[in-house]
Amino acid sequence: MTNKYGKPVTQRQLRVGEMIKQSLGMIFVRNEAKVPELETNNITVTEVKMSQDLKIAKAYVLPLGGKNAEETVLKLKKYSFLIRKALSKKVFVKFLPKILFEKDESFDYAEKIENLIKQTTK
Repeated sequence: MTNKYGKPVTQRQLRVGEMIKQSLGMIFVRNEAKVPELETNNITVTEVKMSQDLKIAKAYVLPLGGKNAEETVLKLKKYSFLIRKALSKKVFVKFLPKILFEKDESFDYAEKIENLIKQTTK
């Protein structure tokens, strides 16, 4: 497996990414980050990709049913400092990574591919 620069993804990147993914999931389910005007218990963290130096974590998220996804991601970006603070109590690493939130497009892409396959089989 390689990243977008062609460098192999290390076991450490995968392990730290998975640890942060699980911790973010717990924070969201328990609403521990106290993000204003956002019910985090319906947010799914589908994947977390770590940078080579482990200082940046890109978290791919999707609200339940995909409703208001852009609005949810904007609020998560705005209040990422609250989420990072809650994460600091769960994850013990040398440098707590900065968290960048992105909308997970993989489900939309999979649905698009599925529809194309259905069209060709008719």
